[in-house]
Amino acid sequence: MTDTAVATAPTTGTAAPVLEVRDLKKHFAVRHGFFGRAGGQVFAVDGVSFAIAPRETLGLVGESGCGKSTVGRTVLRLIEPTAGSIRLDGRDITHLSKADLRPYRSQMQIIFQDPFSSLDPRMSAGDIVAEPLRVHGVASGRTLQAQVAALFDRVGLRRAQMEGFPHQFSGGQRQRIGIARALALRPKLIVADEPVSALDVSIQAQVLNLMMDLQREMGLAYLFVSHNLAVVEHISHRIAVMYLGRIVEYTDKKTLFARPLHPYTESLLAAVPVPDPRIKRQKRLLQGDVPSPINPPSGCHFHTRCPYAVERCKVEDPALREVKPGQWVACHLR
Repeated sequence: MTDTAVATAPTTGTAAPVLEVRDLKKHFAVRHGFFGRAGGQVFAVDGVSFAIAPRETLGLVGESGCGKSTVGRTVLRLIEPTAGSIRLDGRDITHLSKADLRPYRSQMQIIFQDPFSSLDPRMSAGDIVAEPLRVHGVASGRTLQAQVAALFDRVGLRRAQMEGFPHQFSGGQRQRIGIARALALRPKLIVADEPVSALDVSIQAQVLNLMMDLQREMGLAYLFVSHNLAVVEHISHRIAVMYLGRIVEYTDKKTLFARPLHPYTESLLAAVPVPDPRIKRQKRLLQGDVPSPINPPSGCHFHTRCPYAVERCKVEDPALREVKPGQWVACHLR
């Protein structure tokens, strides 16, 4: 099975996927010198495929720099893809012009990682949430104010706070404003790019539970990008593990945490602290540094750090294939 085949993997429920991504690639040109001569490419995303159904959360995990956030922004066409296809509700939006893409913008939104820098400091909280409604001509006047007030109620903010500015809110409150803004147009898909990593642990739980409640009520599909496995386990239905621009394992969360098959996934899970000093387990520390995405290793990208690598791993790129029902792995040894 090739990478593109994972897009047909079973999803939660029987509904058609909200989002289908097939063999998505994003390569950035590296330029050097005064004249900006091309000096290679960064293979940020190198053939990623998945699907997300309504009311489903796909967690996208991996080390910093593996391409998680680039996947999310490319899916939303905030970054233009190099190759592959992106289908929203069955419609291919990969090559739509800005004008043709505009109607689809309301169906896909993003929650950013930093709840402060993602908000305009010169706008009131109410105006920030109202902006998408104004831009898309959804509401105006009293109707607009009523819809914004209802959004504040839904995300746990007081209506009186609509007049406040971002610097007057806590980190958790600012992220709630960001969530309200993302919900304003009643989207079908939300890309959550590390939405709780900048928050205190107690606030993280509140925001995650809010997102889960909203998903049940509104039928939202989430692409949840994070490096925190505990957070991903809490909110996700299925998980895709990324390494150096590629998905190396893809399955439901119970299977991933109980029976990981890829050596990289095993190492990620082994690195998570256990909150019980009586439990002893073998540590699997990864050797060496993450290779450069400008010059990735031949064959399996993980072979330079894998304790089980054999000669075949160095020369042959493993395909992402279904080795057990519902569990896809890119590894020659599975």
